[in-house]
Amino acid sequence: MGFIDLSGSLGRHFGSIGVALNEINTRISVSYAEQLTLSGMPSERALKSIKQLCATLNVSDKLHFEISSCIPEHVGLGSGTQMSIALGLALSEYYQLGLNVRDIASLTARGTRSGIGIAIFEQGGLVVDGGRGENTVTPPVISRMNVPDDWRFILVFDKRGQGLHGDAEIQAFKELPPFSHQEAARLCYSLMMQGLPALAENDISLFGDVITQLQNSAGEHFASAQGGVFTSEEVAEAMQFLQDQGAVAVGQTSWGPTGFCAVQGAQLAEQLKQQVEQNYAHCENLSVLVVSVRNTGGEVLVEQDVERTLVRKLAAHVKAAKD
Repeated sequence: MGFIDLSGSLGRHFGSIGVALNEINTRISVSYAEQLTLSGMPSERALKSIKQLCATLNVSDKLHFEISSCIPEHVGLGSGTQMSIALGLALSEYYQLGLNVRDIASLTARGTRSGIGIAIFEQGGLVVDGGRGENTVTPPVISRMNVPDDWRFILVFDKRGQGLHGDAEIQAFKELPPFSHQEAARLCYSLMMQGLPALAENDISLFGDVITQLQNSAGEHFASAQGGVFTSEEVAEAMQFLQDQGAVAVGQTSWGPTGFCAVQGAQLAEQLKQQVEQNYAHCENLSVLVVSVRNTGGEVLVEQDVERTLVRKLAAHVKAAKD
């Protein structure tokens, strides 16, 4: 849902706010195999991550990974972080390595700017991180709150494009103009003294106003790199329509092109979704999804079996022999 301080004038850069979602998720399972195999929704990105993690952790990659669902890549929903942490924790649990979320994040170089993906895997809900200081390993959580069960977010996707990522994203940050220290201070003050208290008191209108302000400020700052406040003109039009209908917390997630907004109540969210689909039926590349907030972190489930127990015993035996 955006960065808080892009000026870094106090020695800490970025700081961000975001939420965990239920309906868009990454779900994988791992079991023993004669060689490394992937099924379900395999991707080159996941395969590369598995090989790198196994090499880093010094464990065998003779495993089968089934990816039953995964977050779309490069649309602003933190797919890379969720996949890396999920794979890392699966390997840690399988080989009983005792690693936690932040151990995995550090090993996979996640959280270089935003710490949201790490924090929501840990805890879910709405999270604010404190950005990166001189000695930061992963951005620290400075606030974590539950989101009311009846709040819904409406996501608008543009199937044609992807947000900036990789080297292009790094270069874009280098070329952005300086961010106003005064504007960063205003956003921090608004979030601390309006946005978060509004969330605690279930005031979606005031909370949404703060998020929209934060998003407008960030969007204008990023406009030179992404072609406007929104990456996609069609998404921008749809988001303006939703705002005109009373939706709040309007913005673009990360570099987009996905837009988001919030409303109170599942029925209203579905009504607005249908209106967008009807009004923009001519935009074949737009799609709309209503999602709820997940107020719990990621889950690791273990199904014990004899084969796996033997593999674990063998791994322990090999380690003891090395020691």
